[in-house]
Amino acid sequence: MVSQEQRRRQLAREKFLRQQQRRAAARRRARVRNSVIASVLGVVVIGSVALYTTGVLRNDKDDRANASADASPSAPPTSKAPDPCEKPAPGSVKKLSWKKEPAMTIDTSAKYTMKLDTTCGGIDIALKASAAPHTVNSFNFLAEKGFFDHTKCHRLTTGGIYVLQCGDPTGTGSGGPGYTIPDENLKDTSLKDNIYPAGTVAMANRSQPHTGGSQFFLVYQDSPLPPSYTPFGTVSAEGMKVLKKIADAGESTGAGDGAPNATVVINKATVTKS
Repeated sequence: MVSQEQRRRQLAREKFLRQQQRRAAARRRARVRNSVIASVLGVVVIGSVALYTTGVLRNDKDDRANASADASPSAPPTSKAPDPCEKPAPGSVKKLSWKKEPAMTIDTSAKYTMKLDTTCGGIDIALKASAAPHTVNSFNFLAEKGFFDHTKCHRLTTGGIYVLQCGDPTGTGSGGPGYTIPDENLKDTSLKDNIYPAGTVAMANRSQPHTGGSQFFLVYQDSPLPPSYTPFGTVSAEGMKVLKKIADAGESTGAGDGAPNATVVINKATVTKS
């Protein structure tokens, strides 16, 4: 017969064994839990590194993307900003085209100014007639013919380079006057270290020499570009305020290169000799 003392010891041993079993089970559960956590963290870290690397490669690729003026998308999509500009004046774009560059009629020793009367405000541009005579002569000719009137500024870039592009009667980026003009003034002293400074007005082209037509871009912030685009004018201080208003409204794609959110229409372009 089991004595009371023996029974007490047996119960103590059984209690001890149960405690040991519970502790062993708890350790197993902890090991499993830690293993799962480590696995999840590993996936998160690897995924984050992969996303970061992909993002960097994409941005590097985008930074090399070419534009009339090589734009590089960098901004994430954002909600469309309010349109800061007025409704366009009544009228329609003239469908004009010529087979060859117009004859030289400007006085290269005189001063010329181009006024863009836009829906967002007036933009005055001092033209460089002596440095870029073919370009200024062409703009004088086109303005007299009303070629730019009622045309949209169809492109705004907000990452990598910072320009507003205008001068296409079709509003698609593919239109022109039917002729091309030679590149000029590519060694302008304002172009330093492959930077087109804010306020520069330059010709767009087809990424080939001497392929400028009627499209041009206005630089609203210093922009890194190779000296391949004829600089032929400088925007006035008041004109820069108009450009800033347009730029602040952003562009339509959210990717840094698209149609401006602002309704930028050239109601009238005028070139004046002084």
